[in-house]
Amino acid sequence: MSATDHSRAAAGALLLCRADPDRVRPSAQLLREPLLVAPAGGGWSVLVPAEEPGPGAAENPAALTAEWTHALTVAESWPAVGLWWDEEGAGFVVAAGFRRTLGYTWLADGSPLGDEGALTALRARLGLDPVLDAAAFDRLTAPDSDADAAARVRGLVAVLARAGLHLPQGLVPGASARTLRAAMEAAPSAEAVEWPGWRAAMRDGLDATERGPLGTWVRGPRARALGTAELLAGAVLLSRARRAERPRRGWALAGAVLLADGALTIAYDAWRRRGPRTR
Repeated sequence: MSATDHSRAAAGALLLCRADPDRVRPSAQLLREPLLVAPAGGGWSVLVPAEEPGPGAAENPAALTAEWTHALTVAESWPAVGLWWDEEGAGFVVAAGFRRTLGYTWLADGSPLGDEGALTALRARLGLDPVLDAAAFDRLTAPDSDADAAARVRGLVAVLARAGLHLPQGLVPGASARTLRAAMEAAPSAEAVEWPGWRAAMRDGLDATERGPLGTWVRGPRARALGTAELLAGAVLLSRARRAERPRRGWALAGAVLLADGALTIAYDAWRRRGPRTR
């Protein structure tokens, strides 16, 4: 096996969402990427790429994980945590709505190389215990010659387990992308997430929202205001991504998700005001 093949085999990512799969699926569909989703404990879902990423993405799993995690939550009320690892290290990103997406990295030998603010944001956005979990995070950033990067991320998963996270068997940080996909395919209640087309995406997304805590925001003046705000924010992000000196795939992806979600919200409100047509 070549060094490149080994690097790709060692790389992997998990997307952990603080919501049930029914609420996560519509946002995951808007990414228009083949994914697998499964329950991961009470009020948690886990997503895994269903196909090998392209060459550029495979070389930078941290950037890809950050883009997907941010795009998943930019139009949602629940937070998400993206875990990634490769031969050079491992880390996490935490995203929630329009708040800044933050990340933390450990080098391959487990040495910390990150912003302490990311750990603070992780505790706050997930509602973790400010005392007990803070002490556990302190141990993850303290020198430990027996803990490599993958072990650090596994330790992070153990902390999140206190908040109800329970990963399906075989989803272990440090495993290859192929192993993760095989574990997801064998997990109970796992299912594929694919782009269903605009009509189905609108129905699935807004039905899920109406059942959730933001149900009052999908109809009436609030819905129209929210949809318009998302359209404007999405247009701004896309414009900035195009005018940036370096390509900003994360901005472009988040902008596209906001535009799609805003358009769906306004269209659904208009449909509900007309009333569903009967045959």
